[in-house]
Amino acid sequence: MGLLTIGAFARASRLSAKALRRYDDLGLLRPARVDPYTGYRYYEEAQLERARLVAWLRRIGMPLTRVRSVCDLYECDAGAAARDIRAYWAAVETETAARRDLAAFLIDHVSPAAATTAPVARRDTTMTTTLGLRCAALSDRGLVREVNQDAVYAGDRLLAVADGYGTHGARAGAAAVEALKRIEAGPPSRAGDVLNALEDAVERANDALDGLDGSGTTLTALLWTGERMALVHLGDTRAYLLRDGEVHRLTRDHTVVQSMIDDGSLSPEEAAGHPRRPLLLKALDGDRTAVPRPDVRLQDVRAGDRYLLCTDGLSAVVPDAAVRRVAAGAAEAGEAVSALVGLALGAGGPDNVGCVVADVVRG
Repeated sequence: MGLLTIGAFARASRLSAKALRRYDDLGLLRPARVDPYTGYRYYEEAQLERARLVAWLRRIGMPLTRVRSVCDLYECDAGAAARDIRAYWAAVETETAARRDLAAFLIDHVSPAAATTAPVARRDTTMTTTLGLRCAALSDRGLVREVNQDAVYAGDRLLAVADGYGTHGARAGAAAVEALKRIEAGPPSRAGDVLNALEDAVERANDALDGLDGSGTTLTALLWTGERMALVHLGDTRAYLLRDGEVHRLTRDHTVVQSMIDDGSLSPEEAAGHPRRPLLLKALDGDRTAVPRPDVRLQDVRAGDRYLLCTDGLSAVVPDAAVRRVAAGAAEAGEAVSALVGLALGAGGPDNVGCVVADVVRG
């Protein structure tokens, strides 16, 4: 079978001739033959499948370095290539959700009406009073561990949980929460400024861990701006939102097992008992040369919302359905944290457990 000219190959693959020349230079899609005198490129028809895969992957926004990896993987293991695409798209959706929330804030922020219209009133025209938080926090050593390395905090504006590890894990968790409390002590800031402040606080928390060799902490926190909740998250501590009878998980675990779930190599059911479940991909450990970048996002708030933050001493030992049922059924925040810690202890209490619950109320 004869070779296809670059023009014919471009039409068949839905790639431009310019793109094909670039992919040749990058080693992503080499032509079958290059004329030694004219430099004209020719392609085999069998190369169309790879070329079309490149075009499709680029259409979903995948970077060229990862496109090459997926294409090479596809030629030897199509299932593995599919899992890699699935993992990439899961990460895109997570990032898009956070950027969507920030975009909504920016639209409100730059709107000409922003200077004269209260942001809360725009989101809920029936709201005639300001919103506030009623919250409670509780931590327990559990039934197995000798030391409690969980740190929890529920203040007027800040909700936080941290799960320390290593010899100085208790100090690490407490230091992370203290770094965030400095933001709470200041005046409320615009939501966009708060996200930057939270990232700065994470860097300060990481600096505070310098010298605690082999120790570190996870961290999940929500900061009330007066208009929205600002979320910061690292590790496998979690944040949930209970709204209108439904439960929404606001965080994604930064763990090896979660990455395996994302790429399809592990089911959520298999993850529960996986031996690598505790392995973290992101945490604060005092290393100033590689401070992990936290997940940050803005969360709209409504009267009647209930927020739950917890360490894996709860989420890893109590089924999600039970956590959701108890968190939603308790009348008050204090009742909820007591019941949730009781669930973890009733399941054997193999780890420290920490919970924070906050209700959004009018007035």
